[in-house]
Amino acid sequence: QVQLVESGGGLVQAGGSLRLSCAASGSIFSIVTMGWYRQAPGKQRELVADIASSGSTNYADSVKGRFTISRDNAKNTVYLQMNSLKPEDTAVYYCNAYLDGRGGYFYSWGQGTQVTVSS
Repeated sequence: QVQLVESGGGLVQAGGSLRLSCAASGSIFSIVTMGWYRQAPGKQRELVADIASSGSTNYADSVKGRFTISRDNAKNTVYLQMNSLKPEDTAVYYCNAYLDGRGGYFYSWGQGTQVTVSS
């Protein structure tokens, strides 16, 4: 089994910063891509940012220039540094990984962490 455990969410004022972390553990041979998605009330889950094992990154237009994704391959951990937060960033943030584990390649999700930005 594979587990993704997120941390770092919370309440912050607009303009503030938060750093999310997500550590993957379990029967993992390699992790192809790690990323962050978010889901606000009444909205669909959307990609925030992802990062390949090579370090190549991809960001949603709404967070470019404000959020930075990074990963530590040795620790199977991905981070999301969120600066200049806006109320519209309020959502549950989910960690995602596409990995090679027991049984082949598959996606795994974390349980989610709440980020609330007050105006």
